[in-house]
Amino acid sequence: MITSTIILTTYNRPDALHAVLSSLVHQHLPPDEVLIADDGSGPETATCVQFWQKQRRFPLYHIWQPDCGFRAAAARNRAIARSSADYLIFLDGDCLTFSDFVRRHLELAEPGWFLVGNRVLLDEGLTQRILKGTEHPLQWSSWQWLRARARGEANRFAPLLRLCDGAWRKCRQQRWQGVRTCNLGIWRNDVLAINGFDERYQGWGHEDADLVVRLLHRGCRRKDGQFAVPVAHLWHAENDRSKEKENRARLQSIVENVNAKKAIHGLEQYLDTCQQAP
Repeated sequence: MITSTIILTTYNRPDALHAVLSSLVHQHLPPDEVLIADDGSGPETATCVQFWQKQRRFPLYHIWQPDCGFRAAAARNRAIARSSADYLIFLDGDCLTFSDFVRRHLELAEPGWFLVGNRVLLDEGLTQRILKGTEHPLQWSSWQWLRARARGEANRFAPLLRLCDGAWRKCRQQRWQGVRTCNLGIWRNDVLAINGFDERYQGWGHEDADLVVRLLHRGCRRKDGQFAVPVAHLWHAENDRSKEKENRARLQSIVENVNAKKAIHGLEQYLDTCQQAP
């Protein structure tokens, strides 16, 4: 049996984190552990995590780092170093999971391949109702989702469909574009082999693409999890993108260098000194 770790990235959004953890406790196949990769949140997030730790639904750990700007790569690296399962599922702290999310990820997991999930974006109004507890879209019927799509509350309906597995899932095995760590499954050994995320990426943008490009350079391949492992992505204001151009240039240099397989400033620094908030 494959063991699984969910690495859940968050920053100062405890209401969304509470909703995501609530969705994870309803998994048909619970994860073996959940690690909160916290990029410097305040005490409200710690209180949220402590609440769910007391529920004892699954081992839950809070991996915190000081707030020194957008450093999602470092937050995830700390969590990877602390993880213990065979398979890592990266998830954002504002992405709700359907009850078959973990089970389907593991059913599709295959040595030498990473699994790319997709998402449905929810609008601000629906997001606020979810956070207030007056809407529960994970329990909706297809008809209710179609109505939400027609009202513009959800940007797509198709990702929620379930299709049979087949060779089509490997048709884009060399494609890195469109991969996001809000819903991505990778074998832990493969992540370790490329030294995790490159922490030179600070500020929003492209650290997830860099990770995937280096996986491809190493010989791993992409497998599509579309129509199998969707998430419902809560609305949020757009992040500061002032460093996006610099990050994109760094990514392009990695794309062009097929020998670039290991992060220059990656997770190895944490493997013997994992940091965990109390």
